[in-house]
Amino acid sequence: MVMVMVMVIRLFSVVHDSRLCVQSRQYLSSANEMDDEAKAKSFGAHLRGLREQRRKVNRRYSVRQTAERIGVEPTHLSKIERGEIYPPAEDTMRRLAADLGEDVDLLLARADLVASDVLEVIVKRPMLFAEIIRGLGDVSDQELSALVHKVRNGAW
Repeated sequence: MVMVMVMVIRLFSVVHDSRLCVQSRQYLSSANEMDDEAKAKSFGAHLRGLREQRRKVNRRYSVRQTAERIGVEPTHLSKIERGEIYPPAEDTMRRLAADLGEDVDLLLARADLVASDVLEVIVKRPMLFAEIIRGLGDVSDQELSALVHKVRNGAW
């Protein structure tokens, strides 16, 4: 949850600077290509770790079988895992998350991305959401979870 908050806060600085891309294969917070390469490698290592964990229990999580299930070439998935290319588009990330049993928002955040539906909400009122998120930056996970629960149940 904290990672998602960090991603949304990073997103707001991009919105503020008018460099917003709703769906981009580049990282929103990239300062230069070296940062992009390091982030691609970090995301790839995380993704490979998730897949390999599942493969220890179930052999159907090979690169080839996982790639087939999510609709990409095995070489493409392998390049993502090795950090040779940037994380895939959101629709592929959604299929990856579902296949690996991971939360899509968390997987997107690991790639410094935000779901397009969340981004649409933020873009409609960026100043208000920026203020809310900045104000919640020091709130504990427990307090934030309680707030999310209230919002979900319409009790706020």
